[in-house]
Amino acid sequence: MIKAHPLATVITMSTSGLNANHIPMVVVENIDGTMVLRGHVARANPILADLAVSSQTLLVFQGAEHYITPSWYATKQETEKVVPTWNYAVVHVKGQMRVVDDAAWLHQQLEDLTAQQEGTRDQPWSVNDAPAEFLDQIKQAIVGFEVQIESMVGKWKVSQNQPPKNRATVVEGLEQEGTEKALLMRDLVKKNL
Repeated sequence: MIKAHPLATVITMSTSGLNANHIPMVVVENIDGTMVLRGHVARANPILADLAVSSQTLLVFQGAEHYITPSWYATKQETEKVVPTWNYAVVHVKGQMRVVDDAAWLHQQLEDLTAQQEGTRDQPWSVNDAPAEFLDQIKQAIVGFEVQIESMVGKWKVSQNQPPKNRATVVEGLEQEGTEKALLMRDLVKKNL
């Protein structure tokens, strides 16, 4: 799910409390099999000062989500004991963040992130498509970081608490709604039929 939804809410602790940033991440497997998440931020981003308080970091990756109206439930006609809810799929990752202020590492991170996002395009853009002088200016204004993954927990609510007939009618309702967001959730609910 992280690869499909790479924009993380990165939560750190600052001297004044919690701090949240929204940063696209790349998952990398190290030679020893451990996993890290890599990203970059502007050098002026307060997240860097947060590391003086604590390197402990929580990253939240939001997958499919959608409002579920009780009108979709088959049991509404039978009992009327239904209420609205929200379906979702998320991944919470905890780990230690460290800054990586290395030009070669940063260039590789930019290439990896670009390949991750551009890979399915007919004519993918490449980091090396930018003029070298311009790219050097950009790289001087940003710094890399990585988070060593210590724990990863998936959380989801995809109507699994509903009887099969309600799940089936939720699928129908999402199908009829037809938005991209609705169809993503429909696919998750379908897996639980």
